Amino acid sequence: MCGGFTCTKNTLTALNVLYIIVGFILISVAVYGRESALGTNLPIISGIMTCGVFLIMVAILGLFGAIKHNQVMLFFYMIILFMLFVVQFGIACACLGVDMQEQEKLAEEGWKTVSMSVKSKVQKAFSCCGFDNYEHNATDPMGHPECISDPLCCSESKTGSMCVCPPCMSKLQSTIDYAFKLCGGIGLFYSFTEFVGVWLTVRYRNQKDPRANPSAFL
Repeated sequence: MCGGFTCTKNTLTALNVLYIIVGFILISVAVYGRESALGTNLPIISGIMTCGVFLIMVAILGLFGAIKHNQVMLFFYMIILFMLFVVQFGIACACLGVDMQEQEKLAEEGWKTVSMSVKSKVQKAFSCCGFDNYEHNATDPMGHPECISDPLCCSESKTGSMCVCPPCMSKLQSTIDYAFKLCGGIGLFYSFTEFVGVWLTVRYRNQKDPRANPSAFL
């Protein structure tokens, strides 16, 4: 009979195995999101990666707790998983709710923190020059390497040392938007499975093990 002790135990065990897989998926998606938007350190996407790491660790705790029917392990697993659900749900909603202007602000902050070598890679990968259309000196965090030395970035049509390539933000906009939507969508979908895990854990903790002493509860 499904819903009994054995069925709930097997379901919770399988769910934690799924959580481990989901954790690696979240990490992979977050890494893809960061790498596809080179030079832009997006903290919200890093939050999704952090959730993936914590989900793997929590799933291992829940896996042992489910197999052993250990009340202490299941209790802490239930509490941590619920907290992770709240955090992941919030981050996923934030990813989906970020508009174009907020994406540009986050990308600008990321551009200021990366090195010139990373900026050079961005300019080569996206055939762009600088972050925006404004002039920035070498000491300005918004500055960038000379684009004229990069044949992939600058066309043959140029005036003096000026590069005619468009700014990188115009090229990164669609990539960053896709990264946010991808991380937010996957994070939101799998966050609901964590709520199911909390519900199953509550149910499992209050069930008797038929192999234990029938006169002893749990």
